[in-house]
Amino acid sequence: MSNDPFLIEALRNAVKNDPENVSLRLHLTQVLLGADLAAEAIEHTTFVLARQPDHLDALKLAFESATAIGDSLKAASYRNLYEAIGLRRAQSMFDASGVAEAADPSPTKSDAETADVEDASEDEGPVRLEAVGTRGGELFDAERPTITLADVAGMELVKRRLNLAFLGPLRHPDISKAYRKSLRGGLLLYGPPGCGKTYIARALAGEIGAKFLAVGYTDVVDMYLGESERRMHKLFEYARRSRPCVVFIDEMDAFGRKRSLTRDHAGRTLVNQLLAELDNVQADNEGLFLMAASNHPWDIDEALRRPGRIDRAVLVLPPDASARAAIIRFRFEGRPTQGIDVEDLARRTEGFSGADLAHVCESAVEFAIEDSLTTGRTRPVAQSDVLRALKEVKPSTRPWFETAKNYALYANEGGAYDDLLEYLRSKRML
Repeated sequence: MSNDPFLIEALRNAVKNDPENVSLRLHLTQVLLGADLAAEAIEHTTFVLARQPDHLDALKLAFESATAIGDSLKAASYRNLYEAIGLRRAQSMFDASGVAEAADPSPTKSDAETADVEDASEDEGPVRLEAVGTRGGELFDAERPTITLADVAGMELVKRRLNLAFLGPLRHPDISKAYRKSLRGGLLLYGPPGCGKTYIARALAGEIGAKFLAVGYTDVVDMYLGESERRMHKLFEYARRSRPCVVFIDEMDAFGRKRSLTRDHAGRTLVNQLLAELDNVQADNEGLFLMAASNHPWDIDEALRRPGRIDRAVLVLPPDASARAAIIRFRFEGRPTQGIDVEDLARRTEGFSGADLAHVCESAVEFAIEDSLTTGRTRPVAQSDVLRALKEVKPSTRPWFETAKNYALYANEGGAYDDLLEYLRSKRML
């Protein structure tokens, strides 16, 4: 696969001019994967899957992208959905051709569930289905994180804003009670991909001693009518039973895409269901904290950003110098190294995401392994290996900032992107 930067830039411009061209966008995704730009590639697969959740080519590329950036959980989710949809389509082909099924086939859905789906209302409002059974017990499983914000290297600005927007009221419930401030609500983490939004959310849950429930797009979205809404409802029911609990929804722009941009009925009803859960007057959401992450906050439905819902936002930027140094040290921990100047590397990697830095370090290790296999002697990873890797790996955050700049300049209603504008000016990107 070509990694010609001119070809990549031409494809980016073509996609920008024709954003709904799925074939073109997936071709760009393949080229980006071939150029080791998986963090950017997965954005395009997410864009396609938000519109066509059962697109097999997009699911396959999403799996490859998630694998390339080291997100094994997300990769497994994409793989499972790919296999499930592929199996269902194959079965449909057999049924259509009159091929008899084997005796006692294993059903993919229970009769009761199928009846519920067939009786589902066609109304645009949220679909409420009672659980008939789950695959192996609970659909979701919360963890109790052992890390806190103290384990997040650098990023002091993000920590300070999290403290003001979220942690302060939680740590001083007496003050919140005096002002009748409800300990509920939502927080959006947005920024370029690969910058640690999930890690920060997990650390925040550990900071307040809450359970952490991470949910990806493929954990909820299902090909059967009404099943996605049922899963969304079960997600919040489980979280309410697990309070205090932080629910972390990754790829929020896929879950809560603007209904004006969503052509299919299923996408609109999923947004309606999410709104119904956030505004639920029959259930108590006190002690339930929603955190969401998005690389495209401008695509999130405005109704989700209204007061009382996901009404606060924090910009998560590429790691600063101290965070970059900590990431590099962590990546080389336990490996043979010699003469690596971490501080120098931190200065050289301005604008790199955490995923980019991981890629640089892994590439440097591969160079050392290649040399060791040639000579037959193990040698440590040296500064020269890392510098060689830096010539091949470029920061993946630049395309995101180019896109975000337009929204910050021309769609900054209510100062939603003031922090982003300030950063762009400080880096002379405007």
